[in-house]
Parts: sequence; structure tokens; C-alpha cells
Amino acid sequence: MPGAILPISAPATVDAIQPAGAPRSGGAFQDVFSSAIRTVEASGQEASASVERFLSGEGEEVHTAVLATERAELTFDLFLQARNKVVSAYQEIMRMQM
Repeated sequence: MPGAILPISAPATVDAIQPAGAPRSGGAFQDVFSSAIRTVEASGQEASASVERFLSGEGEEVHTAVLATERAELTFDLFLQARNKVVSAYQEIMRMQM
């Protein structure tokens, strides 16, 4: 015999939808944005350090330096594209008529 039909629950509100461990303050976007900038900067510094180690002859392999440089470039490109999407969305919102 089939089980009873359960009632449909109300959908989650926007306030309840948060990434795990995310702060529930108005500065969540700022925190995510700051974290992304720190990640891009760290990737660039790591690539720079890898190239310096290669050029100084400290045993760094050429492929490791190239991979670190490409990873930094891809990280920056991804960040740039995300920034462009955010700016585009902001401009679209500002064009809306009230």
C-alpha cells in the first residue's frame, strides 16, 4: 500500500539560502569580493616567486614556473570576467525604470 501524500512545504526564503559558513550580514558580497582579490593576488605572487626561483637557478623546473604563470593568468582572467558580469548587471539594474 502506498504511503500517505505529504503536504507541500513553503519554499525557502532568500534569507535562508546562504552558502555554508557565510556570514548573515550585509557585507557578504564584500567578503566574497575581498577573498577573490586575495586569491588572485596570491596566485600572481606565487607565479612571480616561481619565475624568480627558476631564473636564479634554485632548482625550479621550467614547466613548474610556466604552469604557475598560466594558473595566475587564468585566475586573473576569470576574476576579470566575473567583475565584468557584475558591472554589467549593475548597469542593467540602474537602467531600469521605477
